[in-house]
Amino acid sequence: MRYALRMRLPPPPAGDRRLIQIVDSALVDVARRSGDRLVCRKGCTPCCIGVFAINQLDAARLQQGLAELEICDPARAAVVRARARESVARLSPSFPGDPATGLLDDPEGPRFSEFANDEICPALDPDEGTCDLYESRPITCRIFGPPVRVKDGMGVCELCYQGVSDEELPKYEMVPDPNGLESHLLKEVDEKTGRHGDTIISFCLVS
Repeated sequence: MRYALRMRLPPPPAGDRRLIQIVDSALVDVARRSGDRLVCRKGCTPCCIGVFAINQLDAARLQQGLAELEICDPARAAVVRARARESVARLSPSFPGDPATGLLDDPEGPRFSEFANDEICPALDPDEGTCDLYESRPITCRIFGPPVRVKDGMGVCELCYQGVSDEELPKYEMVPDPNGLESHLLKEVDEKTGRHGDTIISFCLVS
Protein backbone atom coordinates (compact mmCIF):
# COMPACT_ATOMS: atom_id res chain seq x y z
CA MET A 1 0.00 0.00 0.00
CA ARG A 2 1.48 3.32 -1.04
CA TYR A 3 0.14 5.25 1.93
CA ALA A 4 1.45 2.58 4.34
CA LEU A 5 5.05 3.22 3.35
CA ARG A 6 4.67 7.00 3.54
CA MET A 7 3.13 6.91 7.02
CA ARG A 8 6.16 5.23 8.62
CA LEU A 9 7.57 7.48 11.34
CA PRO A 10 10.61 7.31 13.63
CA PRO A 11 9.98 6.77 17.34
CA PRO A 12 8.64 9.79 19.25
CA PRO A 13 11.24 12.12 20.80
CA ALA A 14 12.52 11.37 24.29
CA GLY A 15 10.44 14.20 25.73
CA ASP A 16 7.23 12.39 24.80
CA ARG A 17 7.58 10.21 27.88
CA ARG A 18 7.66 13.33 30.04
CA LEU A 19 4.57 14.68 28.25
CA ILE A 20 2.66 11.49 28.98
CA GLN A 21 3.66 11.67 32.64
CA ILE A 22 2.37 15.25 32.86
CA VAL A 23 -0.93 14.47 31.16
CA ASP A 24 -1.54 11.27 33.12
CA SER A 25 -0.74 13.04 36.40
CA ALA A 26 -3.26 15.74 35.51
CA LEU A 27 -5.86 13.02 34.94
CA VAL A 28 -5.11 11.42 38.31
CA ASP A 29 -5.57 14.81 39.95
CA VAL A 30 -8.89 15.56 38.26
CA ALA A 31 -10.16 12.03 38.98
CA ARG A 32 -9.40 12.61 42.68
CA ARG A 33 -11.28 15.93 42.64
CA SER A 34 -14.19 14.54 40.64
CA GLY A 35 -14.96 11.35 42.53
CA ASP A 36 -17.93 9.47 41.07
CA ARG A 37 -18.74 12.39 38.75
CA LEU A 38 -16.09 11.01 36.38
CA VAL A 39 -17.61 7.72 35.24
CA CYS A 40 -14.91 6.55 32.80
CA ARG A 41 -14.19 2.85 33.34
CA LYS A 42 -13.09 -0.32 31.59
CA GLY A 43 -15.63 -1.36 28.98
CA CYS A 44 -17.03 2.15 28.48
CA THR A 45 -16.31 2.70 24.79
CA PRO A 46 -18.47 5.53 23.30
CA CYS A 47 -15.30 7.65 23.04
CA CYS A 48 -13.79 4.92 20.83
CA ILE A 49 -16.43 5.44 18.14
CA GLY A 50 -15.98 8.18 15.56
CA VAL A 51 -12.69 9.36 14.11
CA PHE A 52 -10.77 12.35 15.43
CA ALA A 53 -7.61 14.10 14.33
CA ILE A 54 -4.27 13.08 15.82
CA ASN A 55 -0.97 14.87 15.35
CA GLN A 56 2.38 13.48 14.24
CA LEU A 57 3.50 12.92 17.83
CA ASP A 58 0.43 10.81 18.52
CA ALA A 59 1.01 8.89 15.29
CA ALA A 60 4.64 8.14 16.14
CA ARG A 61 3.64 6.96 19.62
CA LEU A 62 0.94 4.67 18.22
CA GLN A 63 3.30 3.17 15.65
CA GLN A 64 5.89 2.51 18.35
CA GLY A 65 3.22 0.93 20.54
CA LEU A 66 2.11 -1.36 17.74
CA ALA A 67 5.73 -2.33 17.01
CA GLU A 68 6.17 -3.26 20.68
CA LEU A 69 2.92 -5.24 20.63
CA GLU A 70 4.18 -7.17 17.61
CA ILE A 71 7.11 -8.35 19.73
CA CYS A 72 5.19 -9.36 22.86
CA ASP A 73 1.89 -10.44 21.26
CA PRO A 74 2.20 -10.78 17.47
CA ALA A 75 -1.25 -12.32 17.07
CA ARG A 76 -2.98 -9.40 18.78
CA ALA A 77 -0.87 -6.93 16.80
CA ALA A 78 -1.88 -8.63 13.55
CA VAL A 79 -5.54 -8.24 14.49
CA VAL A 80 -5.07 -4.52 15.22
CA ARG A 81 -3.32 -4.00 11.90
CA ALA A 82 -6.03 -5.94 10.07
CA ARG A 83 -8.73 -3.79 11.65
CA ALA A 84 -6.78 -0.69 10.60
CA ARG A 85 -6.50 -1.93 7.00
CA GLU A 86 -10.23 -2.63 6.87
CA SER A 87 -10.94 0.83 8.28
CA VAL A 88 -8.68 2.53 5.73
CA ALA A 89 -10.37 0.63 2.91
CA ARG A 90 -13.78 1.84 4.10
CA LEU A 91 -12.72 5.43 4.71
CA SER A 92 -10.40 6.16 1.77
CA PRO A 93 -13.09 6.94 -0.84
CA SER A 94 -14.51 9.81 1.24
CA PHE A 95 -11.38 10.72 3.20
CA PRO A 96 -11.26 14.53 3.71
CA GLY A 97 -7.62 14.77 2.78
CA ASP A 98 -5.03 12.77 0.88
CA PRO A 99 -5.58 9.01 1.33
CA ALA A 100 -2.13 8.39 -0.15
CA THR A 101 -0.49 10.06 2.85
CA GLY A 102 -3.27 9.88 5.40
CA LEU A 103 -3.02 13.62 6.02
CA LEU A 104 -6.19 15.64 6.58
CA ASP A 105 -6.90 18.80 4.62
CA ASP A 106 -8.63 20.67 7.44
CA PRO A 107 -9.24 18.91 10.78
CA GLU A 108 -11.56 21.73 11.83
CA GLY A 109 -13.49 21.95 8.56
CA PRO A 110 -17.03 20.78 7.84
CA ARG A 111 -15.91 17.82 5.72
CA PHE A 112 -14.06 16.29 8.65
CA SER A 113 -16.74 17.12 11.22
CA GLU A 114 -19.20 15.02 9.22
CA PHE A 115 -16.74 12.23 8.40
CA ALA A 116 -16.83 8.67 9.81
CA ASN A 117 -18.66 9.48 13.02
CA ASP A 118 -19.67 5.82 13.41
CA GLU A 119 -16.25 4.31 12.68
CA ILE A 120 -14.87 2.15 15.50
CA CYS A 121 -11.23 2.74 16.44
CA PRO A 122 -9.04 -0.13 15.17
CA ALA A 123 -7.19 -0.21 18.50
CA LEU A 124 -10.40 -1.14 20.33
CA ASP A 125 -10.90 -4.78 21.23
CA PRO A 126 -14.67 -4.99 20.69
CA ASP A 127 -15.03 -8.16 22.77
CA GLU A 128 -13.20 -6.89 25.85
CA GLY A 129 -14.05 -3.20 25.48
CA THR A 130 -10.40 -2.30 26.02
CA CYS A 131 -7.70 -0.57 24.00
CA ASP A 132 -4.99 -2.83 22.57
CA LEU A 133 -2.63 0.17 22.44
CA TYR A 134 -3.66 1.76 25.73
CA GLU A 135 -0.17 2.76 26.89
CA SER A 136 0.48 4.44 23.52
CA ARG A 137 -2.91 6.09 23.05
CA PRO A 138 -3.16 9.68 21.73
CA ILE A 139 -3.42 12.68 24.01
CA THR A 140 -7.10 13.13 23.06
CA CYS A 141 -7.84 9.68 24.49
CA ARG A 142 -5.96 10.51 27.70
CA ILE A 143 -7.92 13.68 28.39
CA PHE A 144 -11.39 12.64 27.22
CA GLY A 145 -13.92 12.63 30.04
CA PRO A 146 -13.01 15.49 32.40
CA PRO A 147 -13.77 19.12 31.57
CA VAL A 148 -11.03 20.50 29.31
CA ARG A 149 -11.01 24.07 28.04
CA VAL A 150 -11.52 24.29 24.28
CA LYS A 151 -12.00 27.12 21.83
CA ASP A 152 -15.74 27.33 22.35
CA GLY A 153 -15.84 26.79 26.09
CA MET A 154 -15.47 23.62 28.15
CA GLY A 155 -15.44 20.19 26.54
CA VAL A 156 -16.62 17.25 28.66
CA CYS A 157 -17.90 13.72 28.08
CA GLU A 158 -21.70 13.75 28.03
CA LEU A 159 -21.78 10.69 30.30
CA CYS A 160 -19.77 12.38 33.04
CA TYR A 161 -20.58 15.15 35.54
CA GLN A 162 -24.30 14.54 35.41
CA GLY A 163 -26.13 17.16 37.48
CA VAL A 164 -23.12 19.48 37.63
CA SER A 165 -24.03 23.00 36.50
CA ASP A 166 -22.10 24.93 33.88
CA GLU A 167 -21.01 27.34 36.59
CA GLU A 168 -19.65 24.53 38.78
CA LEU A 169 -17.96 22.59 35.97
CA PRO A 170 -14.70 24.65 35.92
CA LYS A 171 -14.01 23.41 39.46
CA TYR A 172 -13.17 20.05 37.88
CA GLU A 173 -11.19 21.42 34.95
CA MET A 174 -8.24 19.37 33.70
CA VAL A 175 -5.19 21.29 32.48
CA PRO A 176 -3.30 18.55 30.64
CA ASP A 177 -0.22 20.39 29.35
CA PRO A 178 0.19 23.70 31.20
CA ASN A 179 3.60 24.57 29.76
CA GLY A 180 2.95 23.65 26.12
CA LEU A 181 5.42 20.76 25.98
CA GLU A 182 3.42 19.03 23.24
CA SER A 183 3.86 22.00 20.86
CA HIS A 184 7.61 21.97 21.47
CA LEU A 185 7.81 18.25 20.76
CA LEU A 186 5.75 18.61 17.59
CA LYS A 187 8.28 21.15 16.29
CA GLU A 188 11.02 18.65 17.08
CA VAL A 189 9.22 15.94 15.11
CA ASP A 190 8.64 18.32 12.20
CA GLU A 191 12.32 19.32 12.07
CA LYS A 192 13.45 15.70 12.25
CA THR A 193 11.04 14.18 9.73
CA GLY A 194 9.86 17.12 7.61
CA ARG A 195 6.36 15.79 8.16
CA HIS A 196 3.57 17.81 9.72
CA GLY A 197 -0.19 17.83 9.71
CA ASP A 198 -2.89 15.71 11.29
CA THR A 199 -4.09 12.24 10.41
CA ILE A 200 -6.38 9.62 11.98
CA ILE A 201 -5.54 6.46 13.88
CA SER A 202 -6.47 3.98 11.14
CA PHE A 203 -4.04 5.46 8.62
CA CYS A 204 -1.05 5.53 10.93
CA LEU A 205 -1.57 1.90 12.00
CA VAL A 206 -1.47 0.41 8.49
CA SER A 207 2.21 1.39 8.05
